[in-house]
Amino acid sequence: MLSRTADHIYWLGRYIERAETLARALDVQYQLSLLPQTPDSIRAGWLDTLDELGLLPEYRKRHGEVTIDLPPLFIAHATDTSMSIRGCLQAARENARAVRGVITSEMWETLNATWIELRDSGSTHRSAAGMQHFIDWVKHRSQLLRGVWQGTMLRDEGYAFLRMGTALERADGTARILGARLATSSGGTAIGGFYQWGVLLRAMSAFENYRKLYRDLVLPDRVAELLVLCEDEPRSLRRAVHDLYTGLGVVANQRSRETERRAGALDATLQFGSTESVSLERLRALLDDCVERLKDIDRRIARDFLVAIEYAA
Repeated sequence: MLSRTADHIYWLGRYIERAETLARALDVQYQLSLLPQTPDSIRAGWLDTLDELGLLPEYRKRHGEVTIDLPPLFIAHATDTSMSIRGCLQAARENARAVRGVITSEMWETLNATWIELRDSGSTHRSAAGMQHFIDWVKHRSQLLRGVWQGTMLRDEGYAFLRMGTALERADGTARILGARLATSSGGTAIGGFYQWGVLLRAMSAFENYRKLYRDLVLPDRVAELLVLCEDEPRSLRRAVHDLYTGLGVVANQRSRETERRAGALDATLQFGSTESVSLERLRALLDDCVERLKDIDRRIARDFLVAIEYAA
C-alpha cells in the first residue's frame, strides 16, 4: 500500500474516533455543569477538560479566559481547526474522499451524509437545549461509521491501518477523559463523588458493564480499573492498546520492529498491571506515561509507514 494512502486511512480512523472522544468528554462535563454549583466550580471543570484534551492553548488563543458558556461550543463547533468535533468530521470526510477507491462505497456515503447533516444543521445543534442531542448524535454517527467499515471492508492492510488509527485514538482519548475527571477531583471541584464517576461511566457507555462486573457502589478505584485494565471493556486502555499492537503485527516490516516492540511493551504493562497501579494515588502517573508512550508510537508509525516526515529519535 502506498504510504500516502495508508496515511489517509490511518487518519480517517483517528478523526472518526476523536470526534466520538470529544463528544464523550463534552458529555461528562456538560452534565456536571448543569448541577447547582458556583460559577468558579463550573469554570474549573471546563478548564480541566480543555487542558486534558489538549485544547486549552487553541481555546485561549481564540477566546482568552475560560468562561461557563464558550467551552462546550468551542469543543463542538469551532471552525478552521481539527480540534473540534465539527473539524474532526470534516477532516475525516476529506481523508475519505482522498481514498474513495480503497474504502467501500457504503462507508463513503455514510460519512458524507454525516458531514452534510452537520453542515446543514445551522443553529439547531448550537443552542443549549440542543447540546445533549448533538452529543448523542455524534456518538451515534461515529458508531454507525465504525459498524459500516467493520461490516464492509476487506481485511487487508487498509483495514489494519484504519483499525490502528482508531485504537490509538481511543486509547489516548480514554486516558485523557479519565485524567480530566482525576484533575477535577484533585482540584476540589468535584460535585458528588458517586454522581461524577457515574456520569463518566455513562458517557463512556460503560455503566452497565461496571454493574455486571462489580455489582456495587460506583467507586473511583474500580472505575479506573474498568477503564484502564479490563480486557473485556471495549473502551478501556488495555483493549485499545492490544488492538493497536495487533494491527501493527499485520502491517509490520523491517523498519517497524522497534515500533512494534514499544507497542508490545505498553500492551504488556497494561496486561499485567495490578489494581494498585490504578489507585488514585498512582493513576495520574500511569495515565501521563500512557499518553506519552502513545505519542511516541504515533510518531514512529508515521515514520515507518506513512507520509515521509522527519522525526526526532
